[in-house]
Amino acid sequence: MKSILIIGLGRFGRHCARKLNEMGHQVMAVDMLEERVDAVLPYVTDGLIGNSTRADFMQTLGVRNYDVCVVAIGDDFQSSLETTALLKDLGAQHVVARAARDVHARFLARNGADEVIYPERQLAEWTAIRYSSNHILDYTPLGEE
Repeated sequence: MKSILIIGLGRFGRHCARKLNEMGHQVMAVDMLEERVDAVLPYVTDGLIGNSTRADFMQTLGVRNYDVCVVAIGDDFQSSLETTALLKDLGAQHVVARAARDVHARFLARNGADEVIYPERQLAEWTAIRYSSNHILDYTPLGEE
């Protein structure tokens, strides 16, 4: 079991939190909007309402104690960057950040993201491969090695 911090509870963050809970992990969910936090409370360990771009708020989270911190902020480029940088400054072990575009990914990596994901792009590629063949049920991309 891992302890995971998810910041940003839009569609992606909410689905992540639900699946991680199903898998038996401890999930702390954070968003600025009370209704989003309330919506995930049935399937997270704890939820907080707060602004992840504020250092004083982020210090209260104890980010060093989480195995993984997920920045699931999708629509606010600046908040995503600031949150990623703050997490690393506060000693987060592993930061996974969501990107929408390549330029966003480059800035996230420069600001401390250990891993950058493109949920929409990755699912679109999976869908195209999965449904363009009659014989593929699922696939996992392998590295060069």
